[in-house]
Amino acid sequence: MSGRDAYEKSFGFPAAEGFGDSLKNGAAEVSPAWLARLQTATVTDVWIDGFAVVHVASNTVIGSGSFKGPPDAEGVVEIAYGIVPSQQGRGYATEAARALVAYAFGDARVRVVRAHTLPRNEASGRVLTKCGFTRIAQVNDPDDGPVWRWELPRASA
Repeated sequence: MSGRDAYEKSFGFPAAEGFGDSLKNGAAEVSPAWLARLQTATVTDVWIDGFAVVHVASNTVIGSGSFKGPPDAEGVVEIAYGIVPSQQGRGYATEAARALVAYAFGDARVRVVRAHTLPRNEASGRVLTKCGFTRIAQVNDPDDGPVWRWELPRASA
């Protein structure tokens, strides 16, 4: 058993069509180190494992939201989120990003929430702008190559 059936058996929620496709297809947006850790973890760590995005009306997992690790020494955390294609454009990514920001700023160690998008990814840029983020630079990510860096400092949240 694999894919959506395995997810439902493990977590008790059915997953929407397309959920996990980026994981099984080895998409560039998924860190191989994160995927390996997820597959071998015996204890849940919210700062690494993240959250499922559940569509309440259908009780179906339609996406995920996560952090790329706990707050670093400067108090920075990075968020990541994704919604299955059939549910995109309905505000769920914005809702997920806002929930991640609220969770992060609930921890006194967090001073800045960061996100990276591929250059000119207008949909992700709109999500982050709605959540109060500002695009501050283009940087070269070791896993993703050139990305736009977005940040939201605690005082702005």
